[in-house]
Order: sequence, then C-alpha cells, then structure tokens
Amino acid sequence: MTTYLLRRTLLGLVTLGVVTMIIYGLIRHMPGNPLLMAAENLDPSRRLTKEDQERMLRAYELDKPWYVAYVRWLVKLPRGDLGTSFRERRPVLQVIGQRVGPTLLLSGLSLLLTYLISVPIGLYCTVRSSRLDERLTSVFLYILYSLPTYVAALGLLVVFYLKLKDTPWQLKPGMVSDDFAMLSFSGKVQDVARHLLLPLVCYTYGGLAYFSRFIKANMEEAIRQDYIRTARAKGAGPVRVLILHAFRNTLIPFVTLLGLTLPGILSGSIILEQIFSWPGMGMLFFEALNVRDYPVIMGLTLMFSVLTLLGQFLADVLYALVDPRVTYT
Repeated sequence: MTTYLLRRTLLGLVTLGVVTMIIYGLIRHMPGNPLLMAAENLDPSRRLTKEDQERMLRAYELDKPWYVAYVRWLVKLPRGDLGTSFRERRPVLQVIGQRVGPTLLLSGLSLLLTYLISVPIGLYCTVRSSRLDERLTSVFLYILYSLPTYVAALGLLVVFYLKLKDTPWQLKPGMVSDDFAMLSFSGKVQDVARHLLLPLVCYTYGGLAYFSRFIKANMEEAIRQDYIRTARAKGAGPVRVLILHAFRNTLIPFVTLLGLTLPGILSGSIILEQIFSWPGMGMLFFEALNVRDYPVIMGLTLMFSVLTLLGQFLADVLYALVDPRVTYT
C-alpha cells in the first residue's frame, strides 16, 4: 500500500505540473491582458504614457516570457504563495478563501440532499419496478434530468422574485439582504436560508434525478445475480436482501461517482451563481477571466486540479473498503 501511495503521489505531482503549465500558457495567450483591462477603468481624459505602460507591465510581471513567469509562480508554491490578485490587490489565498464558504455551503448541502434523497428513491424504484407508481416516478426523474438548470433558475426567479414581488414569499437573488448586519443571529440564519433556497433547488434536482436512475440501474442488475437468489432461498427478508446484499454490491460504481463529485463541491457553477448573484467560486472564476486576473485563475486551476486528483484517489481507496478483492501494491 505504501508503494502504491508513493506512486500515486508522484504521478499526481507530475499531472499537476503538466496541467498548470498548459493553463498558464493558454491564459497568457488569451486576447487582452490586465494592462488593457486596467486602462479601460482609467479616466478617459488621461492617456497612459509609454513609461506608465512599462511600469504596469513590471508590476503585473508581464514583461517576461510566459514560461519564465510560470517558473517564478511555480517556485513560490511550496511557500503557499499563489501571488497577488491584479484586481483586488490582495493575496490570492485571501481572495479564494473569501469565496469558499458560500460555495461550500451551497454545494455541500446540495450533495448531502442528493445522496439522502436519491438512495431511497432508487431503492423504491427497484422494489416497485414496472408498476405504475415507478413508471410515473421514472418519467418525472427523466424530466428533471433533461431540464437545463439555467432554465429552471430563470423560471424560479420569474415566479418567486417578479411575480411574488412585495409579498412574504418573495425570494431575492444574492446571499444576504441589505439589512443583514442589523439582524439577530437567528434572523441572519433565516435570511441566508431564504436566499439559499432557490439556488439549492437548482443545484440539487439534476444530480438527484441522475443518482436515482443510476442506483436503480445498478440494483436491477444486482438482484438478478445468483447470490441474491441464494439469500432469498435461505430465508432472508426482502429488506435485508435489498440493502445488505444487493445495495452493498452496487457500492463500487457508486463510490466512483462519490470521488468524481469532490471537485464539484468547491468549483461552484458559473451560470447559476451569476443568475442568483451568489458570491461563490464560480462567480470568482468568471470575474477573474473577465479582467485577466492571472494569479486568481491559476490559484483556482490549481485547487480544482488537486481536488480532481484527490477525488480519484478517494475513489480508489473506497474501492478497497467496499470490495475486499481489491488490493493495492
């Protein structure tokens, strides 16, 4: 196991190096640069002189080739230095850390609800297979899965923000209300919960539909196996057969999805966060791309890459836990 962990760690470091180098080269060749973006915000009556441009290029470290700048960025990583945001003039770690909470709150609750609801629905559809209630549930799940989240988000805003305006049922975009600072602790919790409701629904329903169908498909294959017939012949009850025998043996593909969802917990959604004005990682990534904030883009890329590799590693470890036949050397 130690050899396997060492090999995976080395492979992960090489992968991170390749990914970050490619991304750094790509963003440095994007049309536009931070200098042009900063110039757009200046007073129109003021024109940048050549000296101003050279000074700003040095400040942004754009006076060096991209590969030299990448090596300088890479050397700082072991110290935890991801650079300084061009836009906010703050360390990248602080900028990202400020957005982690909102995204983690939204994505974490969404993932928790998805698993808590999809597993019972998947098991229920397996037990009631080919019956009217199961068919209606399956049709409803297919509709949810095929409905784009941005369409649902816009529809919910039309209903709960525009149609119900100036009523107690109105739900506004954003994470908090304007008077949030003056509310009590319980009032702040309720205020965040009201703003969280609509984006949480949009984050959850697609994954809920997919996981429910995924569980049902794997369960239907499992209950046809010989060991299920043997368990029934020995007198095991239907609940025991369904959960302890069939569902347990469908955990291997299930934990694969669990590992792959790890990056999504912190990556956020650019479209949904823009629609609901949710100050999360997706909106930060969009804003950084708009102003060519290279340090923030690279910091987010590094974080997403690490989470992806950790998710794959977690899936491999969970394989060994749910299936004793799987060993690593």
